[in-house]
Amino acid sequence: PVRELVADDEWLNTEFISTVQQRGAAIIKARKQSSALSAASSACDHIRDWVLGTPEGTFVSMGVYSDGSYGVPAGLIYSFPVTCSGGEWTIVQGLPIDEFSRKKMDATAQELSEEKTLAYSCLN
Repeated sequence: PVRELVADDEWLNTEFISTVQQRGAAIIKARKQSSALSAASSACDHIRDWVLGTPEGTFVSMGVYSDGSYGVPAGLIYSFPVTCSGGEWTIVQGLPIDEFSRKKMDATAQELSEEKTLAYSCLN
């Protein structure tokens, strides 16, 4: 697990999260260009994993429809740990979630639920 490997919860809970949240801006600042290539590369990685499958014993994070796993409301598109095989993805079940991560996951689910409600309101 990452927390055991890094052995610095304070850094993981603060600086690391902030850095990940600002990665698009950092790419633009460093390259003086759009981060679109980075997004395109990620999309290609997702398609490769989805079509060709994930190596045995590994999983990747992928934005997929929630089936209610990990307490995420069903129907949201949410990033889950998944395995892929034969062009199908399956959410990995039973991974431990610490209290800090649970709060972040819940906040993300709430934001996505609000965005979904707003998007659907535009259709009416």
